Amino acid sequence: MTSTLESDIIDGLRAGGIRRRLSENKLFETFSYFVNEGVRKFRLDRDDAAGAYADAVLAVVGSIHNGGFEQRASLKTFLFQIFSNKCVDLTRKKTTNKGKVHQGTVWIDELPLPDESRNFLRRLMDASQLDIVKARIAQLGEKCQTMLLRWGEGYSDSEIASELGYNTEAVAKTSRLRCLQKLRESSSSSGA
Repeated sequence: MTSTLESDIIDGLRAGGIRRRLSENKLFETFSYFVNEGVRKFRLDRDDAAGAYADAVLAVVGSIHNGGFEQRASLKTFLFQIFSNKCVDLTRKKTTNKGKVHQGTVWIDELPLPDESRNFLRRLMDASQLDIVKARIAQLGEKCQTMLLRWGEGYSDSEIASELGYNTEAVAKTSRLRCLQKLRESSSSSGA
């Protein structure tokens, strides 16, 4: 049985334009808790589960847009089945020697996707990466957090020095570079 929310998402995905983009985002947000299921049930790391989820959402969007979704099951069930299959595939790849071949980066532009799907995938990946970076920055301490977030927002070292009370721009830059080094070290120690 399809809920009103699911019906609205399906109708929006079929509509196209801005409504489609909003529906893509709503679909992604509504069932994003599946990522936790991927971590728990399939024992994937968070990044792999998030990637499987993004792939599953793209597959569902394509299926609905192309008329392949026949609504024999709810949207949630349909998405979860695709997500589960992607998680199983990832688990298999990691437990065989083939996994070593699949650990390289696949560039979005090399994927055989229509432009709107490619743009949607970029937005999903950017949002996912941003969440990961923010979580790692949060572990660095308040001063590094503030400094790196300001720098990421386009503040100059001079502006950062003034805002955070450093004596000179050079001191702020040195401190920022130390914070970036800590961020790199935390990323490499967590396997990213």
